[in-house]
Amino acid sequence: MAPMMMMLSGLSLWQTLNDMDFEIISTGSSGNCVVLNKIIAVDIGVPFKALKDFYKELQLVLLTHEHKDHIKHSTVKRLAQESPSLRWGCGRWLVPHLVECGVPARQIDIYIPNEYMRYHESLAVVMKPIPHNVPNAAWLIFGEGESFMYATDCSDLSHITANGFDLYLIEANYTEADILERIRQKQEAGEHCYEWDVLQNHLSKEKAENWLYENMGAHSQYVLLHQHQD
Repeated sequence: MAPMMMMLSGLSLWQTLNDMDFEIISTGSSGNCVVLNKIIAVDIGVPFKALKDFYKELQLVLLTHEHKDHIKHSTVKRLAQESPSLRWGCGRWLVPHLVECGVPARQIDIYIPNEYMRYHESLAVVMKPIPHNVPNAAWLIFGEGESFMYATDCSDLSHITANGFDLYLIEANYTEADILERIRQKQEAGEHCYEWDVLQNHLSKEKAENWLYENMGAHSQYVLLHQHQD
């Protein structure tokens, strides 16, 4: 199937930069949002006020999954009101959430896994499903010679190949030694051990780094996201 084509107005804002322009608004259980080259936001799990310096330039929002630290409904509602031309990209599982928040269906781009959505000659995006306890997606973004990957809240990335990207924003939620020690201590104390859920649904630092070493090129950069917090 040929890549889908959507024209994104003002795409001249996407430009090759000497230093890739990305802003981590927030990462972790309190909220997640990253802004790339000023025009693309990945996840909106933060209060609207956290976007006050960014929302007027945003042209596309990409969403991963339904957990509230990744899609904050009140912020989606406000963004839909303040930026009526904003496009929203997601898997089919998030469409009801967006519609409930007042996003017009005509502004929602429903991604087919592993197929390119091409917004312009200069910008293409691919959604890759990744394992979590709800449907979830990683995003691969290609624009003007730059390539980005974003993946968080997942237990495994081994099924994805993304060689030589310029920037990887990848979850590394815990170290394996630390999480196993936490489990041991809680089992001995007879306490509830939520760390078992963490093991099954989040990526360890070791797994993240091993995957990065297999995919990174000589000039690739990476940031480890969603560090574990008590």
